[in-house]
Amino acid sequence: MKQQKRRFMFLLAMVFAVSALLSACGGNGGGKDASGAKNANTGSNAAVNSANSGGDQAGPDISQEVKLKMLLVGGKPADYDEVFDELNKLLKEKINATVETEFLDWADWTQKYPLKFAANEDFDIVYTANWAFYNDQARKGGFLELTEDMLKTYMPKTWEAMPAVSWDQAKVDGKLYMVPNNNMEVTDKVVIIREDLRKKYNLEPINSPETYAAYVKAVGANEKGVSAFGAKPADGWKWHELDQALLEQQNEWNLIDYSFPLAYKLTDEKGQLFNVYDTPEFRELLTFYKDLADNKGWSKNIVSNKNDVWQDMKAGKVGSYAQTLGTVGANLAEMRRDKPEYEGAIVDLTPDKKKIASISTQNGMAIHATSKNAERSLMLIDLLQNDKEIHDLTMYGIAGKHYEPVGDDRFSAGPSAANYTGFSNWGWNSPLNRKDASYPVEADEILKDWEPKVHHFALETFVFDDSKVKNEVSNVGNVMLRYAIPLEYGLIDDLDKGQAELIKQLNSAGIGKIQEELQSQIDAFLAAQQ
Repeated sequence: MKQQKRRFMFLLAMVFAVSALLSACGGNGGGKDASGAKNANTGSNAAVNSANSGGDQAGPDISQEVKLKMLLVGGKPADYDEVFDELNKLLKEKINATVETEFLDWADWTQKYPLKFAANEDFDIVYTANWAFYNDQARKGGFLELTEDMLKTYMPKTWEAMPAVSWDQAKVDGKLYMVPNNNMEVTDKVVIIREDLRKKYNLEPINSPETYAAYVKAVGANEKGVSAFGAKPADGWKWHELDQALLEQQNEWNLIDYSFPLAYKLTDEKGQLFNVYDTPEFRELLTFYKDLADNKGWSKNIVSNKNDVWQDMKAGKVGSYAQTLGTVGANLAEMRRDKPEYEGAIVDLTPDKKKIASISTQNGMAIHATSKNAERSLMLIDLLQNDKEIHDLTMYGIAGKHYEPVGDDRFSAGPSAANYTGFSNWGWNSPLNRKDASYPVEADEILKDWEPKVHHFALETFVFDDSKVKNEVSNVGNVMLRYAIPLEYGLIDDLDKGQAELIKQLNSAGIGKIQEELQSQIDAFLAAQQ
C-alpha cells in the first residue's frame, strides 16, 4: 500500500512538472505570450481598467468592432457623409471602429451642449474648450478622467508629440479630462483693413490706436454705405470688439474671464485684481471710442447687429474689423482670391506690447464619462491628431474635391471647399495642420515677430471655479450687456455719468463677491506654486 501511494504521488508530481514546462515553453497559459507579456484584456471596461492599473498588455484588443458617437460644435457640412464614409473605411482598417457625428449648430449650441450631459445621452467623444464648457463639465463629472497610463496605452503618438506643458494646462483641480489640441496660437487681436482706402486718402501706415483712428474717421466721412469698423455685439459678446487690443493688450493686462471685468497686470506676480471699468485707462478709451462713434466710425445701430462681419467686409460694406491673426490671415487670403478689386492689409495696433499665447485648452476633445468605448475613443483621437491621411481627410475633406494638397504642409481650396467647413475639427489641431498656400506672407512675418514677445506668467494655467458665484457672474454679464456695450460704442453722451452708472450697477450685481472669491483662488493657486 505504501509503495503504491508513493508511486501515485510520484506520477502526480510528474504531471504538474510537465504542465508547468509546457506553459513556460509557449503554451500561452496564464494569459502570457512567449516574452511573458500579458495579453490584452477583452472588452471596453477591462481595457480601461488595465490601463488604469498600469497593465503591460501587448496592445489594446480591437477584435470586436465598435461604433463611436462624437459631438461636434458647428453646422453639419454639406459633404459630411461623403467625407466620413471615407474616414470610417480607414478607421475600420486601423482600429476596427466607425464613428457617427452629431453637430450642435452655432445658433443654439450653448443651450444644447450642457443638456446632452444633463440627460446623460449616449455618446463617446465630444469637442470641448476653455470657452466651451470644459471646466464646468469637468467639475460636474461629465468627462472621463484621463490617466497617464491610459494615454500611453491608447494614444502613444499623442503622448510622444504633446508638450508636457500642454497636458498640465489642461488639468482641472489637478486631474486631466481633455486631450488638448497640439498647436500653439497667439491670442492677440489684430485688425484687417482696406489698404486701398488707406492709400486713397493718403493716410499714414497703421500701427497704433492713433493711426487707426485716422483711418476710421476718413472712411466714415467719405465712403458712403461703408461702416469704417464692423462688429456684431448682438451675438452676446460683452465687450467692444477692439477692447482686447486697445484695453487689454495696450495696457498689458489679462482678463481672467470675459464674463466679468476683472483683470490683473501681466507683470504683477501677486495677481492683484481690479475692475477694468473703474480705471483711468478705461475712461480714456471711452473718449477714444466716443470720438470714433461721433465721426461715423460705425453705425448707430451697431449694438443690434447680428450680421457676419467678414461677409459684410467682403461685400464692401465694412472697412475693418478685429480678430485673431490666424483668422484675419485666412480672411485676407480669401479676399485676394474672391475680391481682387479690394486691397486688404493686416495691422497690429500694439506691436511693441507683450503677447499672450493661448493655453492648450483653446481646443480639444474629451471622453464622455459614461462612454462604453473609452479606449477606442482615445485611439480615434490619437489618429485624428497624428495620422496624416486621417488628419488631412477630417481637416480638409477629400483631396481633389474639397482641397488640393500643395506639398506636404500646404493646401489650396478645391472646387467644393464650401461643402466641408464651419465646424470644430480644430479640436484635433496638430503639427500636421496644413497652411493655406495663399496664406499671406505678412501674417507669417507678424507671427515670427510676435514669438519672442510671448509672455509666460504664473497665472497662465489658472482656472476659475465660479460654482460659488454663478448667480453673480450671470448678473454681472447682464449689466455689461445693458450698460457697458452702449457706453463703449459711444451711444451715451455723458461718459462720466455712464461710467458711474455702470460701476454702480456692477456693484449691485455682485462684482465685489466675484472679486473676493476669485482673489482667494488666485492667492491659493500662487501659494501652491511656491
